[in-house]
Amino acid sequence: MVPSPDPIRGFIPKAYIVLKPGYTPSRDLAHDIFKFIRLNIAPYKRPRAIEFVPELPKTISGKIRRVELRGLEREKRNKGIRVSMSTLRTTSQT
Repeated sequence: MVPSPDPIRGFIPKAYIVLKPGYTPSRDLAHDIFKFIRLNIAPYKRPRAIEFVPELPKTISGKIRRVELRGLEREKRNKGIRVSMSTLRTTSQT
């Protein structure tokens, strides 16, 4: 999870999710994940947005490189791209 820019809150927690083989990213799957999160995770720990990715950047020892994920979010903010939580597809702000 990394902070993602939000016009109202400043930043929101965003989770990057790698799916197992056989699963495809979809709005229904994202809805099911959010439903699971609501039932099992405290409100202050919940991600407010998710993005499906093919793989996470990792170090040689296997740790997730969150600095790269934060860099991706920074680039998206600078380009005016955001992830719409309602459709879960990348859209351009106009």
